[in-house]
Amino acid sequence: MKTEKDRTVISLKDVDFSYNGEPVLENITLEIDKNDFVAILGPNGAGKTTLIKLLLGFLKPSKGIISILRKSPIRARKYIGYVPQYSIFDKDYPICVIDIVKMNTLTANSFFPSYKKDVTDTAFSLLQKLEIQNLAYRNFHELSGGQKQRALIARALINDPEILLLDEPTASVDATMEKDIYDTLKILNAATTILLITHDVGFVSSYVNKICCLNRFASMHSAKELTGKSLFDIYSESSKFLQHHCNL
Repeated sequence: MKTEKDRTVISLKDVDFSYNGEPVLENITLEIDKNDFVAILGPNGAGKTTLIKLLLGFLKPSKGIISILRKSPIRARKYIGYVPQYSIFDKDYPICVIDIVKMNTLTANSFFPSYKKDVTDTAFSLLQKLEIQNLAYRNFHELSGGQKQRALIARALINDPEILLLDEPTASVDATMEKDIYDTLKILNAATTILLITHDVGFVSSYVNKICCLNRFASMHSAKELTGKSLFDIYSESSKFLQHHCNL
Protein backbone atom coordinates (compact mmCIF):
# COMPACT_ATOMS: atom_id res chain seq x y z
CA MET A 1 0.00 0.00 0.00
CA LYS A 2 1.44 3.38 -1.03
CA THR A 3 1.91 6.02 1.65
CA GLU A 4 1.63 9.80 1.25
CA LYS A 5 5.42 9.90 1.15
CA ASP A 6 5.39 7.54 -1.85
CA ARG A 7 3.14 9.98 -3.71
CA THR A 8 5.53 12.90 -3.24
CA VAL A 9 7.52 13.41 -6.45
CA ILE A 10 9.05 16.83 -5.71
CA SER A 11 10.18 17.96 -2.28
CA LEU A 12 11.93 21.19 -1.28
CA LYS A 13 12.92 21.73 2.34
CA ASP A 14 14.27 25.05 3.68
CA VAL A 15 15.68 26.01 0.26
CA ASP A 16 17.46 29.35 -0.19
CA PHE A 17 19.07 30.74 -3.33
CA SER A 18 21.04 33.95 -3.85
CA TYR A 19 22.59 35.71 -6.85
CA ASN A 20 25.81 37.52 -5.90
CA GLY A 21 24.73 37.65 -2.28
CA GLU A 22 21.25 38.98 -3.07
CA PRO A 23 18.50 36.60 -1.85
CA VAL A 24 16.17 35.44 -4.62
CA LEU A 25 14.42 32.57 -2.83
CA GLU A 26 14.18 32.10 0.94
CA ASN A 27 13.05 29.22 3.10
CA ILE A 28 11.15 27.42 0.33
CA THR A 29 9.44 24.30 1.67
CA LEU A 30 7.05 22.58 -0.75
CA GLU A 31 5.77 19.11 -1.57
CA ILE A 32 4.24 18.19 -4.92
CA ASP A 33 2.50 14.86 -5.38
CA LYS A 34 2.21 12.53 -8.34
CA ASN A 35 -0.26 13.87 -10.93
CA ASP A 36 -0.50 17.28 -9.31
CA PHE A 37 -1.08 20.15 -11.75
CA VAL A 38 0.58 23.19 -10.17
CA ALA A 39 0.60 26.81 -11.33
CA ILE A 40 3.46 29.01 -10.10
CA LEU A 41 2.26 32.61 -9.83
CA GLY A 42 4.27 35.68 -8.95
CA PRO A 43 5.46 39.08 -10.19
CA ASN A 44 8.48 39.59 -12.42
CA GLY A 45 11.64 38.99 -10.41
CA ALA A 46 9.84 36.78 -7.87
CA GLY A 47 12.17 33.82 -8.50
CA LYS A 48 9.83 31.69 -10.64
CA THR A 49 12.35 30.80 -13.36
CA THR A 50 15.06 30.39 -10.72
CA LEU A 51 12.86 27.79 -9.00
CA ILE A 52 12.47 25.87 -12.28
CA LYS A 53 16.26 25.96 -12.83
CA LEU A 54 16.80 24.58 -9.33
CA LEU A 55 14.39 21.72 -10.05
CA LEU A 56 16.27 20.96 -13.28
CA GLY A 57 19.63 21.00 -11.50
CA PHE A 58 20.90 23.93 -13.58
CA LEU A 59 21.41 25.84 -10.31
CA LYS A 60 22.30 24.63 -6.81
CA PRO A 61 20.56 25.97 -3.71
CA SER A 62 22.55 28.08 -1.27
CA LYS A 63 20.87 26.10 1.51
CA GLY A 64 18.33 23.34 1.87
CA ILE A 65 17.45 20.07 0.17
CA ILE A 66 15.70 19.38 -3.15
CA SER A 67 14.53 15.84 -3.90
CA ILE A 68 12.86 14.79 -7.15
CA LEU A 69 11.61 11.22 -7.43
CA ARG A 70 13.86 10.58 -4.39
CA LYS A 71 16.89 11.67 -6.40
CA SER A 72 18.97 14.81 -6.72
CA PRO A 73 17.76 17.19 -9.46
CA ILE A 74 20.71 16.29 -11.71
CA ARG A 75 20.03 12.55 -11.40
CA ALA A 76 16.30 13.09 -11.88
CA ARG A 77 16.69 15.31 -14.95
CA LYS A 78 16.13 12.45 -17.42
CA TYR A 79 12.66 11.96 -15.94
CA ILE A 80 11.72 15.61 -16.47
CA GLY A 81 10.38 17.26 -19.61
CA TYR A 82 11.09 20.98 -19.88
CA VAL A 83 9.23 23.46 -22.08
CA PRO A 84 11.15 26.76 -22.26
CA GLN A 85 9.85 29.90 -23.84
CA TYR A 86 10.37 29.49 -27.59
CA SER A 87 12.41 32.69 -27.81
CA ILE A 88 15.52 30.72 -26.72
CA PHE A 89 15.87 29.30 -30.25
CA ASP A 90 18.01 31.19 -32.77
CA LYS A 91 15.67 32.69 -35.36
CA ASP A 92 18.45 32.67 -37.96
CA TYR A 93 18.88 28.90 -37.70
CA PRO A 94 16.38 27.10 -39.96
CA ILE A 95 15.01 23.96 -38.38
CA CYS A 96 11.81 22.05 -39.04
CA VAL A 97 9.28 21.15 -36.36
CA ILE A 98 9.92 17.40 -36.27
CA ASP A 99 13.65 18.00 -35.83
CA ILE A 100 12.95 20.32 -32.88
CA VAL A 101 11.12 17.38 -31.29
CA LYS A 102 13.73 14.73 -32.13
CA MET A 103 16.65 16.86 -30.93
CA ASN A 104 15.56 16.28 -27.35
CA THR A 105 16.69 12.64 -27.63
CA LEU A 106 20.30 13.65 -28.34
CA THR A 107 23.05 13.48 -25.74
CA ALA A 108 25.87 15.95 -25.20
CA ASN A 109 28.13 13.71 -27.30
CA SER A 110 25.85 13.69 -30.37
CA PHE A 111 28.00 15.78 -32.70
CA PHE A 112 26.44 14.34 -35.87
CA PRO A 113 22.76 13.70 -35.16
CA SER A 114 21.26 10.59 -36.63
CA TYR A 115 17.89 9.28 -35.56
CA LYS A 116 16.51 5.77 -35.58
CA LYS A 117 13.18 5.24 -37.30
CA ASP A 118 11.42 4.67 -33.98
CA VAL A 119 12.48 8.15 -32.80
CA THR A 120 11.01 9.73 -35.93
CA ASP A 121 7.85 7.64 -35.53
CA THR A 122 7.49 8.68 -31.88
CA ALA A 123 8.05 12.34 -32.76
CA PHE A 124 5.39 12.23 -35.46
CA SER A 125 2.99 10.43 -33.12
CA LEU A 126 3.43 13.21 -30.54
CA LEU A 127 2.79 15.86 -33.19
CA GLN A 128 -0.41 13.99 -34.05
CA LYS A 129 -1.39 13.91 -30.37
CA LEU A 130 -0.91 17.67 -30.23
CA GLU A 131 -2.74 18.12 -33.56
CA ILE A 132 0.14 19.72 -35.50
CA GLN A 133 1.29 16.74 -37.56
CA ASN A 134 0.61 18.76 -40.73
CA LEU A 135 3.37 21.16 -39.61
CA ALA A 136 6.03 18.47 -39.12
CA TYR A 137 8.29 19.71 -41.92
CA ARG A 138 7.57 23.42 -41.61
CA ASN A 139 10.26 25.83 -40.41
CA PHE A 140 9.75 26.19 -36.65
CA HIS A 141 10.22 29.96 -36.83
CA GLU A 142 7.34 30.34 -39.32
CA LEU A 143 4.79 28.99 -36.85
CA SER A 144 2.39 31.00 -34.73
CA GLY A 145 3.06 31.34 -31.00
CA GLY A 146 0.54 28.64 -30.12
CA GLN A 147 1.91 26.23 -32.74
CA LYS A 148 5.44 26.75 -31.42
CA GLN A 149 4.32 25.96 -27.89
CA ARG A 150 2.64 22.74 -29.04
CA ALA A 151 5.86 21.74 -30.84
CA LEU A 152 7.87 22.40 -27.68
CA ILE A 153 5.44 20.36 -25.59
CA ALA A 154 5.90 17.47 -28.04
CA ARG A 155 9.67 17.94 -27.72
CA ALA A 156 9.46 17.71 -23.93
CA LEU A 157 7.32 14.55 -24.11
CA ILE A 158 9.51 12.52 -26.45
CA ASN A 159 11.47 10.97 -23.58
CA ASP A 160 8.25 10.00 -21.78
CA PRO A 161 8.87 12.13 -18.67
CA GLU A 162 7.19 11.67 -15.31
CA ILE A 163 7.28 15.42 -14.64
CA LEU A 164 6.64 18.30 -17.05
CA LEU A 165 7.93 21.83 -16.31
CA LEU A 166 6.71 24.72 -18.47
CA ASP A 167 7.84 28.36 -18.51
CA GLU A 168 4.85 30.53 -19.47
CA PRO A 169 3.47 28.14 -22.11
CA THR A 170 0.69 30.53 -23.13
CA ALA A 171 2.76 33.69 -23.47
CA SER A 172 1.99 35.59 -26.70
CA VAL A 173 -0.96 33.40 -27.77
CA ASP A 174 -4.59 34.39 -28.24
CA ALA A 175 -7.37 33.30 -25.88
CA THR A 176 -8.55 30.42 -28.09
CA MET A 177 -5.06 28.94 -28.38
CA GLU A 178 -4.50 29.51 -24.67
CA LYS A 179 -7.55 27.39 -23.86
CA ASP A 180 -6.44 24.71 -26.34
CA ILE A 181 -3.00 24.50 -24.70
CA TYR A 182 -4.48 24.23 -21.21
CA ASP A 183 -6.96 21.59 -22.42
CA THR A 184 -4.04 19.59 -23.83
CA LEU A 185 -2.06 19.91 -20.59
CA LYS A 186 -5.08 18.75 -18.59
CA ILE A 187 -5.23 15.57 -20.69
CA LEU A 188 -1.47 15.01 -20.28
CA ASN A 189 -1.84 15.49 -16.53
CA ALA A 190 -3.56 12.11 -16.24
CA ALA A 191 -0.13 10.49 -16.65
CA THR A 192 2.27 13.33 -15.84
CA THR A 193 2.90 15.68 -12.92
CA ILE A 194 2.87 19.25 -14.28
CA LEU A 195 4.29 22.53 -12.97
CA LEU A 196 3.96 25.70 -14.99
CA ILE A 197 4.88 29.33 -14.62
CA THR A 198 2.03 31.57 -15.67
CA HIS A 199 0.54 35.04 -15.39
CA ASP A 200 -2.83 33.79 -16.68
CA VAL A 201 -4.77 34.06 -13.45
CA GLY A 202 -8.05 34.15 -15.35
CA PHE A 203 -7.53 30.74 -16.94
CA VAL A 204 -5.44 28.80 -14.50
CA SER A 205 -7.79 28.04 -11.59
CA SER A 206 -10.12 25.86 -13.64
CA TYR A 207 -7.28 23.57 -14.77
CA VAL A 208 -4.79 23.22 -11.90
CA ASN A 209 -5.34 21.61 -8.51
CA LYS A 210 -2.66 23.62 -6.67
CA ILE A 211 -1.32 27.16 -6.88
CA CYS A 212 2.12 28.15 -5.63
CA CYS A 213 2.29 31.88 -4.91
CA LEU A 214 5.92 32.96 -5.11
CA ASN A 215 7.65 36.21 -4.31
CA ARG A 216 10.98 35.22 -2.76
CA PHE A 217 8.97 33.20 -0.23
CA ALA A 218 6.45 30.55 -1.30
CA SER A 219 2.93 29.67 -0.25
CA MET A 220 1.08 26.64 -1.65
CA HIS A 221 -2.71 26.63 -1.90
CA SER A 222 -5.44 24.39 -3.21
CA ALA A 223 -6.99 25.87 -6.35
CA LYS A 224 -10.40 25.38 -4.70
CA GLU A 225 -9.22 27.51 -1.80
CA LEU A 226 -8.51 30.43 -4.14
CA THR A 227 -11.75 31.19 -5.95
CA GLY A 228 -11.87 33.07 -9.24
CA LYS A 229 -12.44 36.28 -7.33
CA SER A 230 -9.56 35.82 -4.91
CA LEU A 231 -7.24 34.82 -7.75
CA PHE A 232 -7.66 38.27 -9.24
CA ASP A 233 -7.06 39.74 -5.81
CA ILE A 234 -3.63 38.07 -5.83
CA TYR A 235 -2.48 40.49 -8.49
CA SER A 236 -2.88 44.22 -8.63
CA GLU A 237 -4.54 45.55 -11.78
CA SER A 238 -1.13 45.74 -13.44
CA SER A 239 -0.56 42.03 -12.63
CA LYS A 240 2.85 42.91 -11.27
CA PHE A 241 2.47 42.72 -7.51
CA LEU A 242 1.09 39.94 -5.33
CA GLN A 243 -1.24 41.40 -2.75
CA HIS A 244 -1.46 38.51 -0.31
CA HIS A 245 -0.65 34.84 0.26
CA CYS A 246 3.01 35.51 -0.53
CA ASN A 247 4.48 37.01 2.62
CA LEU A 248 4.46 40.58 1.35
